[in-house]
Amino acid sequence: MGRARHDLGEVTALVEVQGSRAVLSWRNATGKVVKSVPAAVRRDHTEELKDLKAAVKDIDKMLSAQAERLDRQFLARRTWAYDTWRERFLDHPLVGTLARRLLWTVDGTPVGFANGELSTLTDDPVKGGEEVALWHPVEREPAEVVAWRDWLERHEITQPFKQAHREVYLLTDAERATGTYSNRFAAHFVRQHQFNSLAAIRGWRNKLRLCVDDEAPPATRELPRWGLRAEYWIEGDGEYGDDTTESGSYLRLRTDQVRFYPLDAPENSAHCCGGEYRMRLRDGEDPVDPLPLTAIPPLVLSEVLRDVDLFVGVASVGNDPAWQDGGPGGRFQDYWTSYGFGELTETAQTRRTLLDRLIPRLAIADRCSLEGRFLHVKGERHTYRIHLGSGNILMSPNDQYLCIVPKSGTGTPQTGYLPFEGDRMLAVILSKAMLLADDLRITDPAILSQL
Repeated sequence: MGRARHDLGEVTALVEVQGSRAVLSWRNATGKVVKSVPAAVRRDHTEELKDLKAAVKDIDKMLSAQAERLDRQFLARRTWAYDTWRERFLDHPLVGTLARRLLWTVDGTPVGFANGELSTLTDDPVKGGEEVALWHPVEREPAEVVAWRDWLERHEITQPFKQAHREVYLLTDAERATGTYSNRFAAHFVRQHQFNSLAAIRGWRNKLRLCVDDEAPPATRELPRWGLRAEYWIEGDGEYGDDTTESGSYLRLRTDQVRFYPLDAPENSAHCCGGEYRMRLRDGEDPVDPLPLTAIPPLVLSEVLRDVDLFVGVASVGNDPAWQDGGPGGRFQDYWTSYGFGELTETAQTRRTLLDRLIPRLAIADRCSLEGRFLHVKGERHTYRIHLGSGNILMSPNDQYLCIVPKSGTGTPQTGYLPFEGDRMLAVILSKAMLLADDLRITDPAILSQL
């Protein structure tokens, strides 16, 4: 499964799902793999070639959409009858390429798929059951989570998104003190349009902030399974013209609290240009207080805060290596420095834990070490410190900043086995480490001028 063969004259085209991508490859009449489309196919099978390329693009889109859908199932708390689950997920020709790389529970027993069959952590086969659900680490003992990570590694299974390595966000003392809101991801500056796109992908409802006299609700995720609504309070940042598009849409947002309300509570809103959020009440409605964070189920709290961590981790201006001057007017200098080299979030901590396992297997292992928030890389010219959250680099002597802007696109250097897909920053950090470990071979003039 996950493969389709098409014969075009004496040439064979193979469409295969590799990870979460569809790949089109070619074999000539002798069965030898060829890198490019054979001339005979281009000449005699123009329409078939066009259809194959379109199919590959369609499969890519479907795989991406299905991976996101599966990733959102944790909060849906869906369960399936075993036979239905096998038909719709495990044995499905397309969805199965994702489902077979995830962990599930069958009648409460955690299982994975390896060597062509479902099996337990001890590789005992599981032949059937009644009820199936997705496995989530927040509900499991740490020893079990580590054991499943080892199992995935032993079977060289790369998950389509973080599951066994998924970050778990537990209630902190600061959140117990604030009671009804979390400030864990407040006071960040994020790119509005990137934030808005990520929010939509993750199932949040959001309204773009315009620099106009209008109000907008917070970014909101409704959780009908739990009777809850999560809110992330945000506001536009800056002045019209300098900090907006030509149409008046803010380029950046300032972030604030995360709160939870009953699903049917009246909506909050605030002025698009900033100011206090307040509940919009219709005639006869009473205000509804936010719920205590201690009353939020651990799975809900963890998944909502994980979404918010993703929004900040991807969209923050602190991730931009070209902003070492503080951005427009230098206004973001302090924030960029504190974010770019500060304490690690849960996502970055997960990255650190994984790097601790990966580094000994790399060709540059003898030049690398993990210390605190940084991956240290010893080159011939300098020793470098790569921040595990932002990917920003400091080099010896005097912690001089080194600006390396990653190329756009999804291509990354081969780093061997990775247990999950989707962490672009991990790929960026590994790419920078490999480059700097062999810094005498760097030829890019923009980098050389800084060394």
